[in-house]
Amino acid sequence: MLDILWGMMLLVGILYGAATGNMSKVTDAALSSAKEAVSLCIAMAGIVAMWVGIMEIARASGLVDRMTRAMKPVLRFLFPQIPMEHKAMEFISSNMIANFLGLGWAATPFGLKAMEELSRLEDDRRQGKALGIVRKKGIASNEMCTFLILNISSLQLIPVNIIAYRSQYGSVNPTAIVGPGIVATAVSTIVAILFCKIMDCDKWKRGV
Repeated sequence: MLDILWGMMLLVGILYGAATGNMSKVTDAALSSAKEAVSLCIAMAGIVAMWVGIMEIARASGLVDRMTRAMKPVLRFLFPQIPMEHKAMEFISSNMIANFLGLGWAATPFGLKAMEELSRLEDDRRQGKALGIVRKKGIASNEMCTFLILNISSLQLIPVNIIAYRSQYGSVNPTAIVGPGIVATAVSTIVAILFCKIMDCDKWKRGV
């Protein structure tokens, strides 16, 4: 859908430029935007490499494991139906830690792995191998929905992406966004948790 919207916007811009005799400006804008996009990609690639490397160092040093153990009460509250020793919990905690540190790129692989494990857990449930809960095939489990919503709301301590964008575009104080970012993501995460818990209770009442 987005590719259609972007295609339409480009087409309208080109047609309008041709109709108003400003095709040279359209061409200049396209070239300058392409140059700017390449520069931004190079800058972001360096930031991604650095922070993903830091995340790997944290995992190798055992820091992520210690943070995961510290997060157990939170994970048990958010995902009460998932056994704490299940593989999904490891990926969920790693994803949440990466998001908390603002490492959205590093969080994505963990999120995909977590969804795969949650899908396997749901298959086991449908086959009566876990918890005795039976749900219709093709419907996302409560845990999948909760994880997705929390991943979107994503409490962040350091919004690395925004800081990088602000720095790239000449902000005088790129890190000024840290305080407002923490407040905004904290509010969004609290609202997400409340929503998930309310919907989770409603689903269980309806036996979904």
